[in-house]
Amino acid sequence: MSFDLILPFLRPIEPLLLDESISEIMGNPDASWWYERDGIMRREESISFDAGKLRTGLEVIANQLGKKLDEDNPVLNAQLPDGSRLAAVIPPVVRPSPALTIRKFTSRHYTVDDLIARGTLTRSLADFLAEQIRSGKTLLISGGTGTGKTTTLAVIRSAAESQGYQVEGFAPTSRAARQLNEAGVHAGTLQGFLARGSNPDAHEQKHFYFVDESSLASTNQMREFLARIGANSDRVLLIGDIRQHQGVEAGRPFEQLQEAGMRTAKLDEIVRQKDPTLKSAVELLATGQVPAALDALQQHGRVKEIPNREDRVRTIAKNYVESPENTLIVSPDNASRRELNIAVRQELKANGTLALEDHKFGVLVQPQDMTGADRSWASHYEINDIVRYARGSKAIGIGTAAYGSVVAIDPAANLLTVEKGAGELATYDPRRLTGVCVYREMEREFSVGDRIQFTAPDKALGVANRDLAVIQSIAPDGRVTARLDNNRQIEFNANNHRHFDHGYAVTSHSAQGLTAERVLVHADTSVHPDLLNSRFAYVSIYRASHEATLFTDDMAKLGPQLGAEVSKASALEISPSSSVAQGIALGL
Repeated sequence: MSFDLILPFLRPIEPLLLDESISEIMGNPDASWWYERDGIMRREESISFDAGKLRTGLEVIANQLGKKLDEDNPVLNAQLPDGSRLAAVIPPVVRPSPALTIRKFTSRHYTVDDLIARGTLTRSLADFLAEQIRSGKTLLISGGTGTGKTTTLAVIRSAAESQGYQVEGFAPTSRAARQLNEAGVHAGTLQGFLARGSNPDAHEQKHFYFVDESSLASTNQMREFLARIGANSDRVLLIGDIRQHQGVEAGRPFEQLQEAGMRTAKLDEIVRQKDPTLKSAVELLATGQVPAALDALQQHGRVKEIPNREDRVRTIAKNYVESPENTLIVSPDNASRRELNIAVRQELKANGTLALEDHKFGVLVQPQDMTGADRSWASHYEINDIVRYARGSKAIGIGTAAYGSVVAIDPAANLLTVEKGAGELATYDPRRLTGVCVYREMEREFSVGDRIQFTAPDKALGVANRDLAVIQSIAPDGRVTARLDNNRQIEFNANNHRHFDHGYAVTSHSAQGLTAERVLVHADTSVHPDLLNSRFAYVSIYRASHEATLFTDDMAKLGPQLGAEVSKASALEISPSSSVAQGIALGL
């Protein structure tokens, strides 16, 4: 790692910056300095940093990173060139000294021995993995984020490449594909791979394919993928977590493979959660012990009962605003998510964080109650629904990634009529098309300073589905400038790019794959059991690294509802004789 940009202005903490065994550095407003090494916080008594010089240094650093840090902009969140994160707050928000946190990004390349030493792998499992890669068997890895999975995948990638494989990755979501890229695996979406057709030349080289978030893939997608790859030389590593949410399409192939009795070796050491109580709760949730997990959280004041819905939403919003940095709200349904976003915006406007002027834009929102199977039937559509065709169709004259607006519905004949971009009409049976997304237009108000979430990937902007950003400016013609969480600035016209929404509160489906230091969970027991259940509890609380708090309307109902198991039925099965069904299951 390199801190050349910030070292000249932070000389008093230079020893901490250059010590590679230190993962995080914290300077408090009381002028005390702390550091984290091997997960343990320690105070460094020898550091003396003049408050004025520290503030001046931080202002210069902000300027070099293309940001502002002054009395009008007293909070700085930035990514350094090496990937490390820097957060700073200056007076008058804090007193008397500025507050500073630097979370280092390690450039170290881990080996198998490193993973064993840190408890991510056991020696027997490492030997087992190596043998499977050498023997060319298909692998199935089951395990959630926060278990050292990304680091482990990087090691597996290196081992596969050493055996002469060309490694390539896929995932059902653009965000998961990007996480594979971060593990050093060249990756794209599974849907994109299936849409571009087969490539005969690809079989000349033997491939090792990684498929992340496999639990979100449908049975049809998995069948088509396995039929596409080379049967003799290509190998597949399927990665997923049966405890998280399943995909909206039909089938649950990843679960079925494990239920079929595959031999499973487990690596379940959780490394994300830093707080012992939170880590204990996550471990209990992972093994289905929901009452015990709730008891552990409740004993530490992390479960709050507020029967009145308005009071509960207001309390969550106020709690968020008290410490918004690296905080996420998770709610089970879109209606409560919308209420929470409105409530948070009201609080932020009241304390001056958001600009007073609102700008209204029409955004595209996916109906939460419309499943993949529903999209095959005209009766589930509404007039003015916006349909996006990921694959397109030459037969009905719809291009790839084109949009259409529903203008007529014939449920009896199962026919839809859509108006295409040029005003032309196309009528078709929705069962004939795959790769279709359906949206409804909703009006939203946005202000400078608003936190937003992108709801669809955009290659031109370089954003993935569910990426988060903060609006920096809004022009009269609808041009929006925003800064992503990775500190990259983007610009788009909100009248044309309509796949974004407020990003303070998200549903648990949208939260899957995210990480935040602090998570506020809205657990309303009045929603449908399909929305509030064991998967919701596991996914929501698993997002937090340091602190998670649940807000519910009824403590008596909360335990039984979060303990309910909800899994999809599958009318499609994967053949036991398939190459994947004969593979080895490795639980990570």
